[in-house]
Amino acid sequence: MMSVLVVSEHRRGELRDVSYEAITAGRELADARDGDLHVAAIGGDLDRFAEDLNREGVDAVHSVANGEEFDHNVYQSAVGALLEKTGAGTVVIPNSVNGLDYAPAVAEAHDLALVTDAVGFEYDDGLTVTREMYGSKVETTVDVDGDRFVLTVRGGEWPPAEGVGDATVESVEVDHPESGARVKGFEEVGGGDVDIADADVLVSVGRGIEEEENLELVEELADALGATLSASRPIVDNGWLPKNRQVGQSGKVVTPDVYIAIGISGAVQHVAGMKGSDTIVAINTDPNAPIFDIADYGIVGDLFDVVPALIDEFA
Repeated sequence: MMSVLVVSEHRRGELRDVSYEAITAGRELADARDGDLHVAAIGGDLDRFAEDLNREGVDAVHSVANGEEFDHNVYQSAVGALLEKTGAGTVVIPNSVNGLDYAPAVAEAHDLALVTDAVGFEYDDGLTVTREMYGSKVETTVDVDGDRFVLTVRGGEWPPAEGVGDATVESVEVDHPESGARVKGFEEVGGGDVDIADADVLVSVGRGIEEEENLELVEELADALGATLSASRPIVDNGWLPKNRQVGQSGKVVTPDVYIAIGISGAVQHVAGMKGSDTIVAINTDPNAPIFDIADYGIVGDLFDVVPALIDEFA
């Protein structure tokens, strides 16, 4: 029997979707090892976070008070204290900028194996993790030596945990080590008015738009649908939209209800960032464009003909 500890993640006062996906992954591991599932909320609005994290399959929620934003030292010490308290042998952490900041430190401090960026796993007398390499062109497996490890999971690869659980909820006091560094606040840089990772509907545009002034047409469609505008890397590289609008490996991983790809060919780097969308609609002049391989609905046609027709339909 080996319990699992999932560490949730929040940003700007809200739990990120990957927190609920990590709960699903953690429950799978706990079931395979006949253990309990513990979930940690560190900092932020702990009462609300604890209630939101009490999903089906969660046995206990532990809240650790400390400020509003992420702090490496706080997370490392809090996870260490919770490992000791719960006896968990596995830690599941979102594969995010924050998660990758403190996961190696936790693994090193507690002599745990570390596997990052998992897109899947199997557990049968040992853990085998599936990862992707070379821009998601190659899928690899990693066999973990030992039964105690830290695992970071990629967003959009597991369904979010749902339902309301009956977990015990408790506040945990942790003595955080003194250090010369402390996070005093958070400032969004570069068009932080929108977080495309939180959008339910995304209208995403690629190099097929041809000219910057043509973006107005796609923006009009986004407005008609009540959607958020996003883009592939060439649009951002050209300076037509800010970095926070970029979808893909070098941008953001998104999992909206509907993703509309307009003039996007479907390079593997872009697909890696949006393939977890519930419904994918692709518009492209090339019937052999790779984006059609993952699309639920495809329109082979000129976006300058198709988009105005869609605007007329939904406006």
